[in-house]
Amino acid sequence: MENWTGAAADVRARLRELAEEDPELRRFGAATHRYELAPPLPEAEIRAFEEAHGVVLPADYRSFVTEIGDGPAGPAYGLMPLTRPRPGAEEGDWAADGEWAEDRLPGRLATPFPLTEPRPGPIGAPTDGLTPGTLMLSEEGCGMYVRLVVTGPYAGQVWRLDPDWGGFVPASPDFRTWYAAWLGW
Repeated sequence: MENWTGAAADVRARLRELAEEDPELRRFGAATHRYELAPPLPEAEIRAFEEAHGVVLPADYRSFVTEIGDGPAGPAYGLMPLTRPRPGAEEGDWAADGEWAEDRLPGRLATPFPLTEPRPGPIGAPTDGLTPGTLMLSEEGCGMYVRLVVTGPYAGQVWRLDPDWGGFVPASPDFRTWYAAWLGW
């Protein structure tokens, strides 16, 4: 897995291109993230998060958050921030806010990812028993989420959770590949 060292300028340039190509924000999720990035997080804040949750974040995701930005520009409705709720989350008007908060419950991220193999097809709700050891990256709507596995043999992979149709299956071998595909690289 590559990290994002030296890629900040390239990512920002690509986001400007995407914004110029989509001035009316018609691309799925663009009206939410507006092709904008929050500032990167300080290394100390990332270390504190990892210590508090008993995990080591995958290197490519960690590098993105410390060198590029802490969301929101990204796939679907955008990247969720790592350490602070998104602005306006206190109203609880977005289902992803509840997922974000649940991921930060004590011990949840450090709990081993329970799946030993992908689980395709309809799985129904609730799905909270399937998501320990994963961090929600983005919401696709209708209860579908993209999650980064942070514990166990699948650590570093990006999985897609679609309880009604698609199940809980790998979407990308790593964060960098997933995000770069959204950028069109």
